[in-house]
Amino acid sequence: MLIIENNTKYTVNSLLLEKIASRLSEKEIECVFINSEDMRQLNLKERKKDETTDVLSFPLEDLPYAPLGSIVINAELAALGANEFKHDIDDEIALLFIHGLLHLLGYDHECDNGQMRAKEEELIEYFCLPESLIIRTENIK
Repeated sequence: MLIIENNTKYTVNSLLLEKIASRLSEKEIECVFINSEDMRQLNLKERKKDETTDVLSFPLEDLPYAPLGSIVINAELAALGANEFKHDIDDEIALLFIHGLLHLLGYDHECDNGQMRAKEEELIEYFCLPESLIIRTENIK
């Protein structure tokens, strides 16, 4: 089950996010949409990084019946990303949601051997989405 808290003007395509969530987990997932300044403050508080970012994940302890965790998405950066990469904002939000959800499930592209990238690609293909965040980041380097 997906619980959405939207603190922005963006209209969330909850049906797409629910499909993605149910494909990966039966646990409850919270998804919060905020603006760039609120994300900067959250990133500073939680990660000691004084900058905004596009998505953050906060997993909870894996206990029976407990929610999986929370995904926080910066709707302003999502809109900018959609514009930059010339696709729909719903697609950009879905990419961010997949990325965040994989982190909730324990994937970590910074230290794995490509497992997160492979899983992201599988989901992107299944849901007919554009290029993944990991690949876009690799192309910038």
